[in-house]
Amino acid sequence: MAVPTETSAGSRTTTPPSEFIRGIGPLAAISLVVGSMIGSGIFIVPADMGRQIGPWGPGALLLVWVITGAMTVTGALAYAELAAMMPRAGGQYVFLREGLSPLAGFLYGWTLFAVIQTGTIAAVAVAFAKFLSILVPAVGPDVFLPLGHIRLPGAAEAIQLGLSPQRVVAILMIALLTGTNMLGVTLGAAIQTLFSVVKVGALAALVLMGLTLFRQPDIAAANFGNLWGTGQWSLALVPAIGAAMVGSLFASDAWNNVTFAAAEVQNPSRNLPRALAIGTGTVSLLYVLANVAYLNVLPFTGDPAGTDVLTRGLQYAAQDRVGTAAVEVVLGAGAATVMAVAIMLSTFGCNNGLILSGPRVYYAMARDNLFFHRAGTLHPTWRTPIAGLVAQAVWASVLCVSGTYGQLLDYVIFAALVFYFLTTLALFRLRRTRPELPRPVKAFGYPVLPALYLLAVGALMVILLFAKPLYTWPGLLIVASGIPVYLLWRRSAS
Repeated sequence: MAVPTETSAGSRTTTPPSEFIRGIGPLAAISLVVGSMIGSGIFIVPADMGRQIGPWGPGALLLVWVITGAMTVTGALAYAELAAMMPRAGGQYVFLREGLSPLAGFLYGWTLFAVIQTGTIAAVAVAFAKFLSILVPAVGPDVFLPLGHIRLPGAAEAIQLGLSPQRVVAILMIALLTGTNMLGVTLGAAIQTLFSVVKVGALAALVLMGLTLFRQPDIAAANFGNLWGTGQWSLALVPAIGAAMVGSLFASDAWNNVTFAAAEVQNPSRNLPRALAIGTGTVSLLYVLANVAYLNVLPFTGDPAGTDVLTRGLQYAAQDRVGTAAVEVVLGAGAATVMAVAIMLSTFGCNNGLILSGPRVYYAMARDNLFFHRAGTLHPTWRTPIAGLVAQAVWASVLCVSGTYGQLLDYVIFAALVFYFLTTLALFRLRRTRPELPRPVKAFGYPVLPALYLLAVGALMVILLFAKPLYTWPGLLIVASGIPVYLLWRRSAS
């Protein structure tokens, strides 16, 4: 509710409300974790992961997913203490600001707005449009309004800037979900819950089909009978696992988004930790089972020149659409349509969660005078950060037009790992510097499990620095570019 105040002339005016509505219940909080995690990745990234793993076979592929799941759940359990202790709008931004420094928090928020959140929104929106093109062929990728070319570091070829039917659909999707989330968190949370239930059901159905009725005994026997392929167990496996984890980490990311909207979660000290634990645990288990299902219906190894789904195998599924290839074995020619609908539902729900949660970080930054002032205000009726939603939509749409979102996401996977590492480090520091803070929930297995998580993330960052230097260093540069911006904001606020 808007608050009336007296002006110097004695007249009454209205100031914007400063509190969110707690419209995210327990199920909606879990749905925000699940829905933000499950997009199109699980249906696509196993192909590239299979090529990265190569001779170590399906066993190594499953090992990567198990490691990723263990890391994700362990990280979420560490975040549970921070979320219950500081259930404020902004989530991870607040954890870094309070646990390390205002600069650390700003760099996270800067990278989130510049690439992580907006780039993911753009990529997921275009993925929606690509699968829509299976149903509506007119939604093609060809640019009809060219605006030039751009070549990013490490890119094999220049990117065509401009508009294509797919990019227009992506922008319209972003606009629709942004408008919906302007109308209140209760509506956005309801949409998130609905689509999360649908996508979990669809993924579970795929798993059940692959493990039971439509399991291909000969293919399963070949894959699991030669589980570790022809690769030799040596140190060479370590960088291969690290490179493959880029795909699984991308598919498992965004679980922390629920902390951004902590100020709108009912009974956050209880529901945030539960949402983090149940959400990440459920999705990680589904992801491992989905890959087991793939290996029950598709050969692991394949021929890139193969003429059907079985000869191409999991590694070389057409356009990396492993989910579609698996369903084609099960259902035949109707697979493309079935998977297109399933992935469109999945990406729609995923983007709803991303669009809902991101502006809560910009809101917290604006309240600290580190972002545009209007992003720190709420609509007087809907209690939503309208300016932050608009700014996020505009920049995500620019990334759609630029066509660079996919490459930028490759660059910031490493940056995202840096912030996961720093946030867990903040957990340890706050235990030492702020022992008096109430901790309704404590990190499970502290200090052993959080320390193991730090070790795993740190080791993975070192591996990626050497295994994928074209992706890691640009990611660090994107983060570092926020330092002069931070100094400018601080100077203008003083």
